[in-house]
Amino acid sequence: MESGPAIFAGTVFCLFGGGLLAWTVTRVRQHRPVAQGVSPVASITVAGLVATISLALGAWCLTRL
Repeated sequence: MESGPAIFAGTVFCLFGGGLLAWTVTRVRQHRPVAQGVSPVASITVAGLVATISLALGAWCLTRL
């Protein structure tokens, strides 16, 4: 019974983390801001950390099956 929510949560975390990481890398390669009105270094750092944490949480959820 508990594997369903773990699969859902892991998938959501992985999709969000992967999408955010792809968005961040694409914006950085195009030399465009990741977030408007924020320091470029800070926005890249925060977005990268959130994406990495989200991917790690998704992997953790999927290993708990």
